Amino acid sequence: MTQNDTHVSTAFSAPSVDAAFAKSALGTKLREVLAGGKGNNALIADYLLRNPVRATACSIDELAQHTQTSAPTLSRFARTMGYSGFAALRSGMAESLQTALQPVDKLRDVLQRNGAVSAPYGNPIIAESLDSSLHHLQATVAGLNPALLTATAHKILAAETVYTLGFGISAHLAAILALNLQPFCRQTINVVEYGGTEVAAGRLMNIGPKDLLVSISFPRYASDAVMLTRFARGQCAHVIALTDSMASPLTQWAHDVLIAPAAHPVLSGSYAPALLLIEALTTSLMVNGKDQVKQAQKLTEAISAYLYSDKPNAT
Repeated sequence: MTQNDTHVSTAFSAPSVDAAFAKSALGTKLREVLAGGKGNNALIADYLLRNPVRATACSIDELAQHTQTSAPTLSRFARTMGYSGFAALRSGMAESLQTALQPVDKLRDVLQRNGAVSAPYGNPIIAESLDSSLHHLQATVAGLNPALLTATAHKILAAETVYTLGFGISAHLAAILALNLQPFCRQTINVVEYGGTEVAAGRLMNIGPKDLLVSISFPRYASDAVMLTRFARGQCAHVIALTDSMASPLTQWAHDVLIAPAAHPVLSGSYAPALLLIEALTTSLMVNGKDQVKQAQKLTEAISAYLYSDKPNAT
């Protein structure tokens, strides 16, 4: 590999890692410190956000030189961030980076374990992926609580406005859920559509005690999803989290939690169980509400003119 090849590889890989680290829990704290003002803490936070990988390999003296601070200052900074010292902070950064790089590491591991097979059929990696997805679908079905689904459906139907929220791929799950809920709810708002977090926050600003939010997030969790979920809870809205584990950061702000396992041998997460859970929730809502057949008929009438038919139009 030439020096130029190395440069190109670094230029394309480093920014994505930096961005993923910045969205981690530790990265979020560092961004808060950076936004909080000037001084040594801001200098250190800025360097760590811009150079997370390099920082994990630095000694305290080396990092002090890079940040133009001192070893005692770095130790105080680490304690300010909630760590016992610089070594613990550096370990925390390494753990955050491991989470950010996990999809890459998993892909590398399975390729090394199974061999890079060129043929798409019979590839052991694909077989492992399918087995994993099927296992999680079965686990989701086995873990479904019909009583909880029914209770959740009644809460959704009783809400004045139902908001759905998700970022990244979860935004598409939120959109699917919103479309499924729309015919049967008084009002449905999909919070994240276009315009970024500022616009999403604007759509959520009027949420209140009579409303309900379904917040969706899977690894790698979006910090904005957690922030807006916390806001909705603070506004006394009922919050339902659709996520992969009780360890998810959404759960601390949710009244109800629906679990869809998301671990995957290659991808950052599997979304098939989440779709299954959305379908189950929609089905429960349809069979538990009032006048749902009438609502379904109204929906069919509204869209029938736009559906394809091979029958010739009457003249």
